Parts: sequence; structure tokens; C-alpha cells
Amino acid sequence: MGGGAQMVNWPDGFLAELVAQELSLVIFDNRDVGRSSHLSDAAAVDIAAAMGGDHSLAVYDLSDMAADAVGLLTALGIDSAHLVGISMGAMIAQTMAIEYPTRVRSLTSISSTTGNPEVGKTDTGAFGAAGPQPRDRDGFIDWQIRAARALASPGFEFDAAAVAETAARAFDRGLDFEGMMRQMVAVIASGDRTDRLMTLRLPTLVIHGTADLAFDISGGLATAAAVPGAKLLTIDGMGHNLPRALWSRLADEIAELIDRAEARHPTHHGEPNRP
Repeated sequence: MGGGAQMVNWPDGFLAELVAQELSLVIFDNRDVGRSSHLSDAAAVDIAAAMGGDHSLAVYDLSDMAADAVGLLTALGIDSAHLVGISMGAMIAQTMAIEYPTRVRSLTSISSTTGNPEVGKTDTGAFGAAGPQPRDRDGFIDWQIRAARALASPGFEFDAAAVAETAARAFDRGLDFEGMMRQMVAVIASGDRTDRLMTLRLPTLVIHGTADLAFDISGGLATAAAVPGAKLLTIDGMGHNLPRALWSRLADEIAELIDRAEARHPTHHGEPNRP
């Protein structure tokens, strides 16, 4: 999942669409969110300093977060998997594909970018439109609705009730505002992946909305241009979320990519394996 987001931020209905494609799913909390490990004893980070080029207070980077995902696969006895990531989660997936190519069968990068500061720029006005994050439950839920609405897809219906339900689940599982800041610094400190993305040789799908204000569409265009043979799917009116109306289409696209990847590397029994 993306920065500050927990595994419950994957919409249940979207996951159900993937399961309907006969796919087995592994979702998890990245470090510093939800019920994962939190680096709460680390020194406070300085976002402004990190954006200015001072990465000395970065507690970890995307390589560490990619290693977390590889460690989870190992613990589950999974040799390799098809990766689907959104926003920061896609950056982690990209890094995992670069640094652990034998563990990755295909890559789906949604609403993300390459780390090149010249592409995938953020509309800071929209990103900060909701104001500071409250620490109480009701305040957090209201704030999450405002924040999600500011970054949502103008071409599709906004489901405030679903956002509120997910926000309540996330709050009850455990919030860590400082953890989200550490994740943001990790993204900044990891730098530009463009040259390393050019070395990838695996089936790749890049999905990006034309109305994404968190990372404008140039981030998706640059990602698809960097990865040899990547398929680019741009969606008019899609912002920085997963609208209900797109769940079936996106699941179909991901399943098609996985089928293509498995056909390229069939199992020793000669039949495609869709884990």
C-alpha cells in the first residue's frame, strides 16, 4: 500500500475481484504503519531538510522496505510472486523488482513514479487541503474523508462512507503519524530509479489516472517509458485512489499480465501457475 496507508486501505471489493480471477493474495502492513514494526525510537525526521537534499535523518529507504517484502515471501515459503503496488507501494515493488529479480514474476505499478523529481510532481495544495491530521478517532475519520476527497477521481463517484469505514479500521488498528513521516523521507532519500528500471526484463503494467494530483501522470508515463516492454494504461478522470467503478477492469488487466508472465515461464508441469 501507499505512504501512511495500511493493508486495510486496499478496498475489500477490489481484492474480491482479484480473488475471482483465481489469484491468491498476500497483503501486509509496511513497516511503520498498522500492526507492523514501528521505529518509534528513531530521531524525528525533517521533511523540509530531506526535500532540500539532507537525507542524514532517514531511518531507512525503499531498499529496506523491499527487503521487508522479500523477507515476508521467504517466511511464507513463496519463492516468487507477482507484485501489485500503488503509490509508495509501487515504488517498493519497483525496487524489489530491481534488487530481487528472481523473486518477482511481474510488476504492476499504480499511481506512482520513478523517483525523478522532474516527473510525477505533487500538487501540494491538494495534498495539504485537509489540514493537519487530528489525533482523535472522530477527527481522524473526518480528516481522512477531506483528504481522500481532495485526491479522489473527479471522473468517478466518491464513496465517503467507504472512506469513513476504512479510516475507522485504520485508526483502531493503530496510527503512527511520525511513522508516515519516516516513510516519506525514505521515499525522498531513495532517489531516482530510472536507470535501474531500464534494466528490468519482466512483464510490467503501469496504471495511472489523468487526474492524479498526488503524482501527476508524467510519473506513470516516465515509469512505462523506463521499463522495456511495459504496458501503459492511462485512465481518464482517475485520481489518486481506486474507484469502485474501475475494480473489475483493473483486476482484468492485472490477471492478463499475470497470465502473460506465466506463459513466458510455465511451471515444470507445463501448466501456468497463478499464485
